[in-house]
Amino acid sequence: MGKKINWDAVGVTTSVLCAIHCALLPLFLSSLPLFGMNIVDNEGFEFGMIALAFAVGIYSLYHGFKHHHHQWTPFILFAIGFLFLLAKQHWHQAQFYLLPPALLFIVYAHYRNFNLTNQYNKNHKNC
Repeated sequence: MGKKINWDAVGVTTSVLCAIHCALLPLFLSSLPLFGMNIVDNEGFEFGMIALAFAVGIYSLYHGFKHHHHQWTPFILFAIGFLFLLAKQHWHQAQFYLLPPALLFIVYAHYRNFNLTNQYNKNHKNC
């Protein structure tokens, strides 16, 4: 049988990759514009990463909600984090203040979804 994908783990990984991109890439790759490559402040790349995080996050949370726990808490946490993420894009000068809470809320939404799913599975294993 095929392996099941843990979408919460994929969501957390995507969030961590976003954090690495936002925090470390400008430090280590600030010389890219000298070579004609600008991935650091590339709006298309930024919105692509945001869209990827949104798609993975919504799918993961919806799967846990529909098939397991039926609780809205992970969606609410994810929405708050995503609002911070969108605010970071709008108020670019405040990105270092808006990004940490965005990532914390998004990662915690996946963590909460994962825990609720496991809790549901344990409670309904013998049914």
